[in-house]
Amino acid sequence: MSRRTERVASTIQQELAIIILRELNDPRITGMPSITRVKVADDLSIADVYLTIMGTPGAQNAALNAIKHSAGLMRVRLTEQMRLRQAPFLRFHIDEKLKKEIEMQELLAKVAAENAEIDRLRAEQGVSSGEGAAGEVESPSGAPAASEPAPAGSTSHDLTRKE
Repeated sequence: MSRRTERVASTIQQELAIIILRELNDPRITGMPSITRVKVADDLSIADVYLTIMGTPGAQNAALNAIKHSAGLMRVRLTEQMRLRQAPFLRFHIDEKLKKEIEMQELLAKVAAENAEIDRLRAEQGVSSGEGAAGEVESPSGAPAASEPAPAGSTSHDLTRKE
C-alpha cells in the first residue's frame, strides 16, 4: 500500500466512524459498531471497511445490513468531507480476523492454565514422593526409565513420531 492509500484509508476510517455515530439513525444498528480497519485499492476505487459489532450473530447481521443499506449516503458524505472528486465504493465486512485472534488468545490462556495445573501437580508429587537422581527420567510407574542409545546413523528428529 502506498503512503497516499494509507492516508486515505485512515481518513476514511475516521470519517466513517463519525458518520455512523452521528448521522445513521437506523434502529437495526444496535450495539456499538466500530471500524477496525479499512483497506483501499491502489486506484482508490474500492474501500473494504471491516467492522466489529457487539451483540448476537443475528443482531450483527442486521446491523451490517443496515450499514450496507446506507453505504450510498456515507459515500456522499465522504465525498463532501474529504473533498474528493469521487469517493471509493464502500464494501462492509464483519472483521473475522479479530474474532479469530480473540479465540486464539482464549485457547492460549486455557493451555497456560492447564500447564500451570500440571506443573503444580508435578511439584506436589515431587515433594511427597521424593525426587530421583538429577537428570533421571521416571516412567509413569515411578521407576527410572531405561534410556537406550539411539541407533547408529540416526538423529533425534528421525526418532520423532510422524503424524
